[in-house]
Formats: sequence, C-alpha cells, structure tokens
Amino acid sequence: MSDNVFLDKQTKPDDRALARTLGKTFNLWVEIRDCVRAEHGPVFEEWKYYGVKYGWTLKTLRQRRNLFFFTPCQGYFRISFALGDKAVAAIEASGLPAALIAEIKNAKKYAEGRGLRIEVRVKSEVEHVKKLIAVKVMN
Repeated sequence: MSDNVFLDKQTKPDDRALARTLGKTFNLWVEIRDCVRAEHGPVFEEWKYYGVKYGWTLKTLRQRRNLFFFTPCQGYFRISFALGDKAVAAIEASGLPAALIAEIKNAKKYAEGRGLRIEVRVKSEVEHVKKLIAVKVMN
C-alpha cells in the first residue's frame, strides 16, 4: 500500500487539503512548485489517479516532457524522477551529496531512465530537488 493519503478517486487534492495533510512541509512544496513555475515555466500540472492502491499523484510536465511526480503523504511528500543518461552524467558533477549521486547511479535503469524518489521532510531536501529539476530541464 502507498503512503499516499489521497486514495479516494472522488476526492482530488487541492491546496487546502494538501496544507492539512502535509502540515509544516506544505510550505516546502509551495517553494518547489513556485520555483519550477518561475525558473522553468511554463509547466503543465496534472493530477492523475493511479488506482485505489496508489491514489492521486501530481504529474508536472514541461513541453510534454515529464519533469517529476509529486505524491502527498501524511506530514511529508515524495518527489519522483526518471533520469536519462545525460541527466545522470550532469548530476555527477552537480555538487549534490555523494550518497544521493550513488543512489542515482545504482538505481535500476528502465527505458524512461533511472528512477529516483526523494522524501521531502526538511529544507535541505528542497534544495536537492530544485537542483535535480534544473538538471532534468537542461538534459
């Protein structure tokens, strides 16, 4: 079962419900969302329902290209990426923490790229997500 708390197909998340669910991390989500819109826009955001087991996830696209997926959980949220070879190479030189780079390099490779999920609970993780988004946009 997913940690996603929005499992009811009839109840698409909105900012009010997200603020209640995410608590203190709602402001971290708003910071990421606003950064993406300002620095990498225009972007298209689409809530997708992936079934009773996985619930609602926000898909963020830039010019038809998936940037990331946002999954709301109780008190935190998860950002998921699919990173291609060029993005992975750029991440190696990005200054991100060595443990995060190793996690990306060791992730299983799929047709759409290497999968990475980051649970965002504190401000330092926001900065990592912003950097990963910038790399994804450029590669």
